Amino acid sequence: MSHFVRVRFAPSPTGPLHLGGIRTALYNYLFAKKYGGTFVLRIEDTDQKRFVPNSESYIIKTLKWCHIEPDEGVGYGGPYYPYHQSKRLNIYRYYINKLLEKGDAYYAFETDEDLDRKRKEYKEMGLTFSYNYENRNKLDNSLNMTNKQLKKKLGVCSSYVIRFKINPGEKLKMHDIIRGCITVDTDHLDDKILLKSYGGATYHLASTVDDHLMKITHVIRGEEWLSSLALHSLLYRSFGWESPNFAHLPLILRKDGKGKISKRDADRLDFPIYPMQWMNNNTIIPGYKELGYFPDAFVNMLALLGWNPGGEREIFSLQELIKSFSLKRIRKSGVFFDIKKVYWFNKRYLIKKKEEVFYFLCKKVQKNTISKYKTDYFWKVINLTINRIHFIHEIWEHSFYFFIRPSFYDPYFFNKIKNNHERIILKLNHAKSLLYKINKFISVNLKLFFQNYEENKCRIKMMQLFRLSLVGSLKGVDLFIILEMIGKEESIQRLDNLIKKIKEKI
Repeated sequence: MSHFVRVRFAPSPTGPLHLGGIRTALYNYLFAKKYGGTFVLRIEDTDQKRFVPNSESYIIKTLKWCHIEPDEGVGYGGPYYPYHQSKRLNIYRYYINKLLEKGDAYYAFETDEDLDRKRKEYKEMGLTFSYNYENRNKLDNSLNMTNKQLKKKLGVCSSYVIRFKINPGEKLKMHDIIRGCITVDTDHLDDKILLKSYGGATYHLASTVDDHLMKITHVIRGEEWLSSLALHSLLYRSFGWESPNFAHLPLILRKDGKGKISKRDADRLDFPIYPMQWMNNNTIIPGYKELGYFPDAFVNMLALLGWNPGGEREIFSLQELIKSFSLKRIRKSGVFFDIKKVYWFNKRYLIKKKEEVFYFLCKKVQKNTISKYKTDYFWKVINLTINRIHFIHEIWEHSFYFFIRPSFYDPYFFNKIKNNHERIILKLNHAKSLLYKINKFISVNLKLFFQNYEENKCRIKMMQLFRLSLVGSLKGVDLFIILEMIGKEESIQRLDNLIKKIKEKI
């Protein structure tokens, strides 16, 4: 494939990008980079009624966070400026006039109310109304007027749309890179609107014109546009232009089987659907970035959400994804999204990013204690606890007890032991006196100490008490390693603190 590959990501500024949108951007980016091509960002903002403030900046920030920045387009410049469709209305007007001159488009004067009445009439007869070749000659449009009548109508009527005229009786054959040959009977197509009543171009016209003028070679977009492929192919043919290559991506489905992932469900789902944080009706909806996911782990996960590189391998850097990517290995059917898999990816990357964990832990320790610890100590703590976490920010929760004393004790277990407080205090004091006698305070010796400590049942109970004193709960890594690392003096002090706390509760 030549280096003249040009692809575009063309979102509408109607809110934040969700998983499906950012995956579309990613696949366009990977395809362009694989063939040394150009990745263009275009903003399809012709529908100003649906415009949502801050959407555009959100889109650009998200692409930057994912490290899939465009080579050209909004925020990046380029030879085909402007890249906002709202600034290209004169261009669309020029091309709509060409279609009108050829007779491939026509004026339609029905209002929304008129069409609603028609639909109601047809429904009462058990039929479905469609603005197509069967009905258009019976409706209020320029196909049923002389030029003189049309001019008069345009002179007194400011409200109209322009529709594309579909000719019936053709089996239209098209090709999709992912889905293969697609055949559509034009008898089943309706005459879609190309220019709206307020003068704005629809997606169908604007995207076709822009893709041609911007020399887009491959249109990689979501499956929801597959039903528009026939219309877009006919538009290309009507203009006399070569059609780009099309690839329609599968839907990302909810694992609960309740349809595709949608923005409408963003605040109701138990997993994030946005790459970055978004504010909706004064409610902050966190994204993957704010929840602690690595951008490269997020991108790696997203790439495999519908694309299969072949083989069992799952971990790919961005450069490896570029090298391996192929549109032909994208699946046709929808793919289920599983948040547990995203956790798995982040954990794999976390293990590769121990340096970042190290710096995060150092800052946390500096903030919470004045004590000084050697670098080796930090690394030992990280190696002991990293397999227990999925995110960098979780490291402190799982390792704080190596640096500071617990400030509270598990209330459930604490309440159990305080009912037998006198015996517990005696046992803890006895164990404390025995600890003093251990010369070499290392895990091997400490393990032997507990093995020789009374019968098995009492030994288990005592180990739980020790863990409670050291950690504040029955969680944490190997008890004997904790004792060795914090040392004899600190261990005995934490036992004293637990004894004191039990006495306070008596």
